[in-house]
Amino acid sequence: MFKPVRKAALISVLLITTPTVAFAGWMDQLGGVLGEATHNSQPAATATPFANLSNTDMVAGLKDALRVGSERVVGQLSKTDGFNKDPQIHIPLPENLQRVKSALGAVGMGYMMDDLELRLNRAAETATPKAKRIFGDAIKAMTINDARQILSGPNDAATQYFKGKMSKPLSDEMKPVVQQALNEAGAVQAYDSVMGQYQSLPFVPDVKANLTGHVLDLGLQGIFHYMASEEAAIRHNPVARTTSILKKVFANQ
Repeated sequence: MFKPVRKAALISVLLITTPTVAFAGWMDQLGGVLGEATHNSQPAATATPFANLSNTDMVAGLKDALRVGSERVVGQLSKTDGFNKDPQIHIPLPENLQRVKSALGAVGMGYMMDDLELRLNRAAETATPKAKRIFGDAIKAMTINDARQILSGPNDAATQYFKGKMSKPLSDEMKPVVQQALNEAGAVQAYDSVMGQYQSLPFVPDVKANLTGHVLDLGLQGIFHYMASEEAAIRHNPVARTTSILKKVFANQ
């Protein structure tokens, strides 16, 4: 069995040397090491150069993994079609615009609604990079107690932590970007054009839609959906441990 300090070193090196698989499967090990560090404050007689690792150092490993995971989510969703072509998080038209789509489709103008739907997703993709700093702030604010609760909590404990810390500030940060993106993507103009055509039809009910609120709500849902996926990877996927990695871990012994 590895000594606690060697476990800590293995975690740290895996995070540094293998970023593409850094999250996978080390959550339980980190929790075990954190618990051991709590109950073993005195260094062992056979201490190695890693013996100075503290609870804070252990928590830093968790923070690093969550930082990399959140950056991956933001990078993925902010790409062109990050929302639009992902069936898990694609932003559809607001529900009350579905009747507009049906009415316009009946007169050969359904393409206008398809164009509007695309522009809603483009706005979400444009606004998503704002999440990077908010994730970073939430991670920096994480205490040792927060980390313990995440490590010992349910599979989505970190995601729930982020939701609690981030939802309001992230919505506030993204709102003006979404509004600007909707304008620049032509969504507002497209909506006005759509409604002009719709209202010219006889016997149709009045319909209004809050495009900004719709994109914000579903954009946040999409971000947290994939953050939960990253957290699941942190907790459950096995890590490939190679001889070269182990050599790097114990190089300073």
